[in-house]
Amino acid sequence: MSRLLAQGLLDKGLFSRAGINGRVKPNRGTVCHKSKEQQAAPAAPAEALPSSKMTTSGMNMMSKIIFYEDRNFQGRSYECMSDCPDMSSYLNRCHSCRVERGCFVVYDRTNYMGNQYFMRRGEYADYMSMMGMSDCIRSCRMIPMYRGNYRMRIYERENFGGQMTELMDDCDNIMDRFRMSNCMSCNVMDGHWLMYEQPHYRGRMMYFRPGEYRNFMNYGMSGMRFMSMRRITDSCY
Repeated sequence: MSRLLAQGLLDKGLFSRAGINGRVKPNRGTVCHKSKEQQAAPAAPAEALPSSKMTTSGMNMMSKIIFYEDRNFQGRSYECMSDCPDMSSYLNRCHSCRVERGCFVVYDRTNYMGNQYFMRRGEYADYMSMMGMSDCIRSCRMIPMYRGNYRMRIYERENFGGQMTELMDDCDNIMDRFRMSNCMSCNVMDGHWLMYEQPHYRGRMMYFRPGEYRNFMNYGMSGMRFMSMRRITDSCY
C-alpha cells in the first residue's frame, strides 16, 4: 500500500467502487465543462501525433472525472471530460474526485505543471491523504486510450545526450537492464507512458505522450531523473 501511495497510483481494490457505474447527480452549483474555454486553453508542451494514430475516439468521448470542493464528494463540483489547464476557473479548491470513465493525470500546479498523479476509474474521497499530496489539484489532463505500438527513446543526459536506449515495453530498472544511471530527456514516438524517479515504479512520476522532451525543467520537474518506465495500456482503463 505504501508503495502505491508514494507513486500516486491506486490500483483496483484499494478504494470504494460503489456507484461508479451509475451516473453521478451533480450538486447544486455544478460547473460544466465549456467547449469554448477548452478551445482557448494553452497548447500542450509536447506536440502530439494525429489523433487517428493515437487514440480510440469512442473511449475518449466517454472519459469523465468529477472534482469536488470538499472531502467525501461534498460541495460544488466540476465535471471534466478533457484537459483543464486551470481548475480555479471552476472551483476554489478541490479535495475529492471521482473518475467515472477513462484515465487522467492531475497536477498540483496550473498548466499541467508540478507534481503529477495518475488516476484510473474509482472514487478518491480524500485524495490528498491517500496519495500524500501537499496541495490541491490545479489542472488535469485526460489520457486518450491507445491501442497501437509503443516506442520511446530515453537519454542519459538533457538535450538527447549521453547513452540512448529504445524501449518498446515496460522497464522497472534501467540501471539493471541497460546499465543507464538515469534518464534526463526522451523522445516518445508511439504510445503513452508513465516514468518514475525510482526503480520499480516508485517515487514521483511524470506522464509522457508523443513528443520530444529535451529536459524536464520546463514541466515543473526541476532536477528530475527517471529510473523506471511503464506503458499506459488497456488494462489501466
